[in-house]
Amino acid sequence: MTTLFEKETPHPLADLLRPQRLADVVGQNHLLGPDGPVGRMVASRQLASMILWGPPGCGKTTIARLLAHGTDLVFEPSTKSTASTAPSRTPFCPMSKTAR
Repeated sequence: MTTLFEKETPHPLADLLRPQRLADVVGQNHLLGPDGPVGRMVASRQLASMILWGPPGCGKTTIARLLAHGTDLVFEPSTKSTASTAPSRTPFCPMSKTAR
């Protein structure tokens, strides 16, 4: 028997509506679709370096998470608001901490 305090807390609406697969993303089908360059990279499981640019809330982080998930890569979020200039000047090596 569960009590009121044992129930899982509700997720924000944005989390519930967020796409779970690259095919669920609305828009940019010419890039993300199976025949688009990003879709082909995911299908071959080899991503090239890319920059996702756009206003806040347009789905850049969601697409990056889906790309990482679709290629079994580790997603390390970094945004302008959370990144400082010092780490951006040093080489990025995410496996140094996650592999240990």
